Amino acid sequence: MLGWIAALIFLAPPAAWPQQKQPDLADQSLEDLMAIQVTSVSRTEERLSRTASAIFVITQEDIRRSNALNIPDLLRMVPGVDVAQINANTWAISARGFNGEFSNELLVMVDGRTVYIPTFGGVDWDVLDIPLEDISRIEVIRGPGGAVWGANAVNGVINIITKNATETHGAMIVTGGGNLDQGFGTIQYGGEAGKSTSYRVYAKYQNIYHLPDANAHDGDDGWNMLRGGFRTDSVLTPKDKLTVQGDIYTGSQGSPTSYLPSITSPGWININTEVPLSGGFAQSIWQHTFSSRSDTTLQISYDRYAREDVLHEKRGTLNLDFQHHLAWGTRQNFVWGFDYRYSSSKTHGDLTTSLNPADLNTNLFGAFIEDEIALVRDRLYLKVGTKFEHNNFSGFNAMPTARLSWNPSVRDAFWVGISRSVETPHSTVDGLRLNFGGFTEPNGTQVLISFLGNPRFQDEDLLAYEAGYRANVSSKLSLDFAAYFNQYSKQQTTEPSTPFFETTPAPPHLVLPTTFENLMHGETHGLEISANWKVIHRWTLSPGYAFEEIHMHTSRSSVDTQTVPQTEGSNPPHSAQLRSRVELEKALVWDSSVFFVDRLLDPKIPSYTRLDSGITWHWTERMSFGVAGQNLLKDSHLEFIDPTGVTRSTLIKRGAYAKLSWRF
Repeated sequence: MLGWIAALIFLAPPAAWPQQKQPDLADQSLEDLMAIQVTSVSRTEERLSRTASAIFVITQEDIRRSNALNIPDLLRMVPGVDVAQINANTWAISARGFNGEFSNELLVMVDGRTVYIPTFGGVDWDVLDIPLEDISRIEVIRGPGGAVWGANAVNGVINIITKNATETHGAMIVTGGGNLDQGFGTIQYGGEAGKSTSYRVYAKYQNIYHLPDANAHDGDDGWNMLRGGFRTDSVLTPKDKLTVQGDIYTGSQGSPTSYLPSITSPGWININTEVPLSGGFAQSIWQHTFSSRSDTTLQISYDRYAREDVLHEKRGTLNLDFQHHLAWGTRQNFVWGFDYRYSSSKTHGDLTTSLNPADLNTNLFGAFIEDEIALVRDRLYLKVGTKFEHNNFSGFNAMPTARLSWNPSVRDAFWVGISRSVETPHSTVDGLRLNFGGFTEPNGTQVLISFLGNPRFQDEDLLAYEAGYRANVSSKLSLDFAAYFNQYSKQQTTEPSTPFFETTPAPPHLVLPTTFENLMHGETHGLEISANWKVIHRWTLSPGYAFEEIHMHTSRSSVDTQTVPQTEGSNPPHSAQLRSRVELEKALVWDSSVFFVDRLLDPKIPSYTRLDSGITWHWTERMSFGVAGQNLLKDSHLEFIDPTGVTRSTLIKRGAYAKLSWRF
């Protein structure tokens, strides 16, 4: 309670201030904000107010005012998205439950290019380090998106959309530092190459200080990253546009982890290692317009990375994605397409962790179709569609959806939806070997306790029911409400398997294995509310709240007693936020955000309240200087514990930084 009182003091504006010219947001009506065009729901542009999904858009203005320095901290403002920092370089992020280190129920994309990693089935947030100034918006869908985007878009979809190069002409320098983000900077230049092509090139660096462990010792989890990239946007003909972009990065991070020195060791030993990171991508997007009613998009990308961590992995992935939009008659909008993904991985494990096979090539084929039907033009719309996919691990699957949206007036919108989505197996589920430790039986037999992947593991299923309401209550207040009921089946459990004897590595030993099985099922239900309230012309409040309950059960044949409580306890039942934006005098802007996160039950972590606040001085139209504080209410707190113990947690510290931005 004291934390919220202190936070509200920061959020409250001064009693009065002189009238002066304001930034664009102050002059923008809430109707304008609700009319934002989004593309991640149906792969075609549609107004935010009419989408039949729970979608939240983080605009460039939100990013600029957030006091955040990375994408995970930006996502904290989305009700229903749980962001928990594990250590200085690792996050657990989920939508609508099932949180974990690799966000494996969440599909994350950049400009439609998936950054899902097939090895662990998730996202490495540390290398998702785009200059925040180049992000146009982040579209966050809470709920399944498998009918359009395919497998692993189970509980949500995040699409990070970067700016067109025509929007970033000129030079930009951003630099700053603080006690945790000790040094960061971006240098960028954009211009024109001929009459039909715009471009930008950039270089970005950051150095993050380590966080303390539970004993206030150095957590050895600091990291640094150097990244460079480019983007070009060309108008080839009146009907053809081409985007080419790419980047490359290198860095290293401290990795507090554990390992098994020998099969005779009783358990893991904690170690601190330095992990080199490198990678990059190249991507092209060709858009062709046949007419105002028909257009196509062809996207080709190649990603490659190397991580010298537990698996010493190198992976290259080729993506091809094609879609065709066709307006048929006056009442139907078709979108159909297909995609192909080829991924090649090479790993080099050790006694603690390895994959079988160590090197693996996989193929993914998919096709989708979606039809939006205007049952009553400008009032009632039905959207039906499905995605078909085939992968190496589980074979064929289908993910259908049906959604209905009703606009009784231009200020109100109701929507309902039912969808099926699946999470497909990945390399660690299929071929992991994880050795925990051993002991010697009275007869002298050496025993090794191990975990083995299951090549017969099946898709994990979700059937989701959703409903929502959006409204511009007045010119100063907008509301967005969503509720859901999710039914999960064939969820992952850990079960004992048949013991076997092996002679290598020496000495010969008996293996007592456990493995993955699909023996858990259950349901979740919850609601999410967000609002924008323009209290006065220069003061906007944005409150949000999310509630969720998770009820999971195991089948009668299961002996797993840990997965159910860990799944139910991985997300906070309640979370809330309040963001304040105030235009002060003399070009001063004051932005504050307070976040409440309820306790986690397994592993047990107390609730906490986080306050971020910062003041920015716009010295000129193109130059600004700001200071900000993060986690201001408490010196340190714990946010998440990896239940496997492979990744060690550290305490999230209070931080402060200064930042200078100059465009010329």
